[in-house]
Amino acid sequence: MNFADLAMPGLADPLTAMPDPAGATQVTALEDELATRFNVPHAVAVSSGTAALHLALKVLGIGPGDEVLVPALSVVMSVAPVVYLGARPIFVDCNPDGTDFDYHDLNAKITHAAKAVLPVHLWGRAGDLTRLCRWADEHHLDVVEDACQAQGTDIDAHPAGTRGAIGCFSMKDGKILWSGEGGYLLVHKEQHAAAARSFRSHGQPPPPTGYPPHVGHNYRLAEPLAAIARANLSRFDQLLGHRQDQARHLREHLTDTPGIAVPQPPTTLRWNGYSFLATVNLPAPRAFCEHLARLGVPNSVGTFRLQPADQRPEFAAYTPDPCPNAAAVIGRTLAVVLTDHDNEHRIAHYAQTIAREAHRWQP
Repeated sequence: MNFADLAMPGLADPLTAMPDPAGATQVTALEDELATRFNVPHAVAVSSGTAALHLALKVLGIGPGDEVLVPALSVVMSVAPVVYLGARPIFVDCNPDGTDFDYHDLNAKITHAAKAVLPVHLWGRAGDLTRLCRWADEHHLDVVEDACQAQGTDIDAHPAGTRGAIGCFSMKDGKILWSGEGGYLLVHKEQHAAAARSFRSHGQPPPPTGYPPHVGHNYRLAEPLAAIARANLSRFDQLLGHRQDQARHLREHLTDTPGIAVPQPPTTLRWNGYSFLATVNLPAPRAFCEHLARLGVPNSVGTFRLQPADQRPEFAAYTPDPCPNAAAVIGRTLAVVLTDHDNEHRIAHYAQTIAREAHRWQP
């Protein structure tokens, strides 16, 4: 997709209107369109997915002394907002295949200080949200979904990010719905949406009744970025289908490759194909992923050095107990990073490289 294809008329209006310090025409329209597209009462546009998570936890009252249950199978951006608020992240392990929480670990780690659980739909996959929401209700916890990589994923016919109290999304480059940078919240309760809009802009307008005065943040989404997001949202189904086709083509090319196991998503999940996923059943799988990255196949482990969040040094103070399943899942997962620019030729090249190197691999 070329930037020129993004309808310069869609950018002309917000650019012509600048400078306009109070301008929010594109942002307001984007919020209305997001709420309609994902069938929720409210959407709140913000400057990043991390900002969305920060505001979601803040409007739910998370603060010092509170605990938030977070998956170890996640990225630093998912956990950082908990720390920003002075709360404590409690890392929970995943099940052996990495598709959901390990509920034995979840139950073992909940305390009276827990106020929320934050599932992270890494690589666009999501676990059993019906089960998680029922469990959270039983323990009087809010569910905040980190759906930053899960735009277009459906779980039991519900869009990712719409089952919990608040769903959080990113529109950074590489996301299926992108604007260069940005994010948004999908919200069910009007007071939560109003509070998020207040806190994203230095407390203006003031938060609704029930919220004490707070120093807000500068988490506004710029008008030109909102215009780009609207242009992409208008063809979201096309962008989603393209990403799903890319992942399917890689799966078809690699299904019979020795040492590369391609799992099928469960029937309850309509996966968005955010990254092509395979299990590496070769010696030293992490080294193999790093080798592929050096050969031009971008992937989570080899390119971005993904490791379980509970093993990151910046969270060392919060990790008394390791989460072995998360480490094992990440250590053997090949998650190929896909973008709109990856045409069939490039996808075929990725597949050929992976298959060839799997046959040759000697760590």
